[in-house]
Amino acid sequence: MKTTDIGIDLGSSKTVIFSDSKILLELPSVVTVDTDTWHPVYFGEKAYQTYGRTPESLTCVHPIQNGVIADLDLAEAMLTNYMKACFGKKIVRPRVMASLPTGVTELQHHSLTQVVEAAGGRNVTVIENPIAVAIALNLDFNNPKGNLIVDMGAGTTNIATVSMGGIAQCDSFKIAGNTFDELIEKYVKKEYNIEIGPLTSEHIKKQLASVVKRPIEVTITAKGKNAVTGLPESFEITSNEIYDIVIEPALSICNAIRKVLEKTDPDIVADIMNNGIYLTGGTALMNGMSELLEEYFGTKVFVDSDPIHSVVKGAARALNHPELLGNMDFQHRSIKELTIE
Repeated sequence: MKTTDIGIDLGSSKTVIFSDSKILLELPSVVTVDTDTWHPVYFGEKAYQTYGRTPESLTCVHPIQNGVIADLDLAEAMLTNYMKACFGKKIVRPRVMASLPTGVTELQHHSLTQVVEAAGGRNVTVIENPIAVAIALNLDFNNPKGNLIVDMGAGTTNIATVSMGGIAQCDSFKIAGNTFDELIEKYVKKEYNIEIGPLTSEHIKKQLASVVKRPIEVTITAKGKNAVTGLPESFEITSNEIYDIVIEPALSICNAIRKVLEKTDPDIVADIMNNGIYLTGGTALMNGMSELLEEYFGTKVFVDSDPIHSVVKGAARALNHPELLGNMDFQHRSIKELTIE
């Protein structure tokens, strides 16, 4: 792959740019802005570290929400900053394959293409996450055999049955990694009367979250702000408490997968039961997730060796192997050709 050919996963949590079998950039999809002017002040890691810690004069914004662009101007400013970090002052306009969740609108496709081209990309093509994952996993999905892909990201869980080079049935489910963080924040405030920020809730999730009961209960100490006094306060929270929080949304994801299967042709479902389920995305790494799905559906679940980067690797590979998309209507188009009249 040429260095001027890149895949971009503009995700709710992170933006990843991939080329030449390597990650060029991986930074949080966060921008800190001036509260009055909305002018960007910090991007990426520095903006992420200010999350929940900003004075009134600054505001942290996620330009990407639920896998799609929520703030066009800030998404463009953020990606422009990231593209400069990758290519410096070189006059480079890389060809780009960018990913989006399944089932999005034509306007959302257009918004992503507009942002990527304005940030310095050219010949921008958009690929849906499950197809990118299938390519990353080297699945031969151009034949009649069906496969089920579940991509558990931060903002969305993308569920799709793929066959004959395309998506047979799909759903983009809004319960995903961020949902677990938000539920932990609400629980701590309700049970302990302590307010915690998103960084603390994410830390608790990574340390304790499991969708199967742990044989040995684990406890950690975290810090927050007493909701009454406003003073700093420490508290202990256990893995059993977190299990009770995360199991319900995890089962909701299982139910969403079941609904996609209900709408899928019986022969494809039979293939899936024989082939298993392919699981990717950062939330796939939550303890017990694959075991929960195996028990729920009665089939094998395969977790990609690098589930966080499955989508962007597949997007980059598709860009240089268009024959993999032979059964789909993909072509490299400019922003002018995609402009909605």
